[in-house]
Amino acid sequence: MKDALKGVRVLDVTYYVPGPYAGMRLAELGAEVIKVEPPAGDPARYMSGGHVHRANNRGKKIVHIDLKSPEGRLEMLDLVKSADALIETFRPGVMKKLGLDYDSLKAVKPDLVYCSLSGYGQTGEMASLGSHDLNYMALSGALDQLADASGKPVHPTNTFADFTGGLLASEQLIAALLKKFRTGEGQYLDIALVEVMAEFLGNHDVYHEAGISEKGVPEIGGARVSYAIYETKDSRYMTLGALEDKFWRAFCEFAQRPEWLEWAEKPLDSPEHREITEFFKSKDWLEWYQISLQVDACLAPVLKAHERHEHPFFIEKNRAKKESDVT
Repeated sequence: MKDALKGVRVLDVTYYVPGPYAGMRLAELGAEVIKVEPPAGDPARYMSGGHVHRANNRGKKIVHIDLKSPEGRLEMLDLVKSADALIETFRPGVMKKLGLDYDSLKAVKPDLVYCSLSGYGQTGEMASLGSHDLNYMALSGALDQLADASGKPVHPTNTFADFTGGLLASEQLIAALLKKFRTGEGQYLDIALVEVMAEFLGNHDVYHEAGISEKGVPEIGGARVSYAIYETKDSRYMTLGALEDKFWRAFCEFAQRPEWLEWAEKPLDSPEHREITEFFKSKDWLEWYQISLQVDACLAPVLKAHERHEHPFFIEKNRAKKESDVT
């Protein structure tokens, strides 16, 4: 799919993570993505040594333009004339002040696909408020689903709303480009990161409305021994996702505990749970790592981010990707 968007030109007028990630995904699909940065560069260049910038801007051509100057605005308008799409992440109203909002650019490029990606959208009482990933996670209800045993939300070390927002923006841009090439019509997209995160809670809404659960699907909500996280002998962690009978049976057979076959729906903190917990603690993490590759029981080790590169799954996928890039 690396050439699926070959011939498509996208202007990426974004900072930090959500917009740059969306633009990078389009570049990976073959689009020519021109990243427009101010003379001093995207602020992400100066965040923690610039690693965030490097991680989310691969495959782009980067130009520096002072959009606040008359000369810079004219330079930007020239780029727009040859562009198919534009994505921006300024606060609502900023692009209009610069004379680069959708209505202004339509006069230059009538079939332009224009995407505004922001925290709270372009309209409404919260539209102008500053915000970041942790705020979107909190307001959407997603952060409440990542809680410890006491119910306290766990602070994520990844920006889930930023990445899912970028993912949805790239999807919406591709759909709008498809319409543009079919009909010749441009389109304006207003995407709010908090709304994107809320879209992932559809199951939770259904179960809550039915009066069943506030934690989504009960079977996977951390309430039964067959679908849980277990500590190993060396204080690492394993996941067990043996929802179906065949996988739970496979786990019990591996453990040589036929009496466990009736325990799949036993709750956490029960005597049965404590016995299974002790079984996981009888082996260190590396032993369980190897077992997860051999026993078909929905077992997977909790990897640190850098450890994934050494896992057989990712080694194979990366090899296949490199071979594809060569051909």
